[in-house]
Amino acid sequence: MVMRKQTRKSVCPRRDGDNTPAPLDFVSPTRFDNSYFKLVLGGHGLLPSDQVLLTGNGRQAAELVKTYAANESLFFQQFAKSMVKMGNINPLTGLKGQVRKNCRHVN
Repeated sequence: MVMRKQTRKSVCPRRDGDNTPAPLDFVSPTRFDNSYFKLVLGGHGLLPSDQVLLTGNGRQAAELVKTYAANESLFFQQFAKSMVKMGNINPLTGLKGQVRKNCRHVN
């Protein structure tokens, strides 16, 4: 079942901040699978940036969405490879790097 826009709005607090988590995938929010890509293909991506994956300038992104929606095991394989690559990134630390308190401004 796809959660519609009105239902999604119902999880947002009316006041007192915006710290209520909302899953990006309402089909299987507690399971790691390829439902997210199926939702995007069906026009039910939660964020506008999700749908741009299909309509943006790059056809490569749209092809990946279609491929991952159709082939969950390929998505798992490529996700695992990506996580290994990200784990091998050497972040800048000490005087060479900076953790910003506000991403738009240098500390």
